[in-house]
Amino acid sequence: MTKKQVIIITALSVIAFILALMVSGRLWLRLDLTKNKAYTISKVSRNLRRELTDPVSITYYLSNKLRTITPAPGEIEDMLREYAAYSRGKIRLIVRDPLKTGLSKADELGLLPRQVQTVEQDNASLVTVYSGIVIEYLDRMDVLPWVISTDTLEYDLTSRIRSLVNDSERWLGVIVGDSFRQWREDFGYLEMTLAEAGYGTRLISAGDEILENLPALFVLGGVEDMDDWALYRIDRYIQQGGKVLFAVKGVFIDTVYGSIEARLYKNQTLLDMIASYGVIIRPELALDRSALTLQYQTRSQSGMVQYRIIRYPLWIGVLDDNGNVKHPVSSGFSGLDLYWASPLELSPPSSVKADVLFTSTPQAWSMKETFFTSPEIPYMLEMEANETRGVKILGAALSGTFPSFFRGSVKPLREGSEEELPDMPDNAKESRIIVVGDTDFTTNMINATQARHNLDFLLRAADWLSSDDDIIGIRSRQPQTGRFDKITDDKKRAAVMKIIQIVNVGFIPLLVIIAGLVIASRRRAQARNTELKSVKEKDDDV
Repeated sequence: MTKKQVIIITALSVIAFILALMVSGRLWLRLDLTKNKAYTISKVSRNLRRELTDPVSITYYLSNKLRTITPAPGEIEDMLREYAAYSRGKIRLIVRDPLKTGLSKADELGLLPRQVQTVEQDNASLVTVYSGIVIEYLDRMDVLPWVISTDTLEYDLTSRIRSLVNDSERWLGVIVGDSFRQWREDFGYLEMTLAEAGYGTRLISAGDEILENLPALFVLGGVEDMDDWALYRIDRYIQQGGKVLFAVKGVFIDTVYGSIEARLYKNQTLLDMIASYGVIIRPELALDRSALTLQYQTRSQSGMVQYRIIRYPLWIGVLDDNGNVKHPVSSGFSGLDLYWASPLELSPPSSVKADVLFTSTPQAWSMKETFFTSPEIPYMLEMEANETRGVKILGAALSGTFPSFFRGSVKPLREGSEEELPDMPDNAKESRIIVVGDTDFTTNMINATQARHNLDFLLRAADWLSSDDDIIGIRSRQPQTGRFDKITDDKKRAAVMKIIQIVNVGFIPLLVIIAGLVIASRRRAQARNTELKSVKEKDDDV
């Protein structure tokens, strides 16, 4: 090869390398081996460019100091660059350090600073850092004040970009039906989760008008406290095409005074109305071997306060395996924690399609007659186990044209009010309904079992009711962690524990010993061979 050829090949190689770098900004390749492709943006996010008539600007305000503390900012930036790469120029990404652009601007945008501890040269100090995202489209703007994980980032970005493009806010109506509960005090975690997902909530008092254009409605409890006037409002909303989640149980549990005593409801009109739509909420309590742990306080004979932790079958840990993978709400289901739930029975009218969302395990049973809820005498909880054992439906979804519960009846009147309820529409519109036989799983009680998956399910429900089926698919692809107590059968659990014990205590140490003996044997053989070779070389020299 001549010198001229070497120069030409070298120059062409440099040019090819430079061109490859330039093209790499527009091409994106990622090897994602997770089950649901959780670390690759979904098809709906990749196709956002088709919905954009004007460019979208995403500005990631990131403190450079935070990069040295955690790898999370790098993962977030990777995902944002993936959005930009797939958008074909429709999405522009800018990464800025608030310290360089001015902290006052970051605060004005609504970004939340956080203080983290750093250690440099044996000196610990607190550093203020930012990691927030600002999305801009035309004259509209949305802000993610603090982002430190990619777990829900794609969902947040895609849903907010779509809302900005459509110039529409995501609203959800909420009726707290039980008089002893308050929205902010008892449903704080749910309120915060909806707000973080970009939902605005309209708190509606039972009996107030429900606007026809409200995308979806959560009805949380209210079996005894909502009168016919309030139920008529909900029924009319459904007839107008409104979508509703009913979180209602068939047995009243006194959680206000801590007695957890159970009794049947005195007024069951709400249950009758839900039954007319296709879901019968049984006046029973469901129990399951897949039970959550309950910590409670008791006193010994000497009067000392004791704390006990037991498996409490009335608190059901719904397993991810028992979710309906074919339905958008329960596809990628990560489980649910239910507290004193009631089983459901599906009996939909001909115009309605009913789907089971999730069930108990086959080791579940019901409490129908004597409602005994105390954890102190466990055998009393199983009095009806043999007669009622089997899979229990605990959550269901309905879609179609629902019959009106009040059609053909005289419109309810409210004592002391001259207001008259509006007429039912002549023709019912297509609608959607979700029914879960429990109210407590939506309350702050989830803190007792750290049931973050309850909030995830409720957010999926809100999306499906709002007809954002493709947005739900994003949440289904998130990395999930299963339960550590999925094996509910005592004999199977004991057998698995025995096998694990044998493997960890016996088999693995044995492998280590065998490996050590093999290595030692090889070393001795090598030493003998070296010694023999040395002796032979000496003999040859002689």
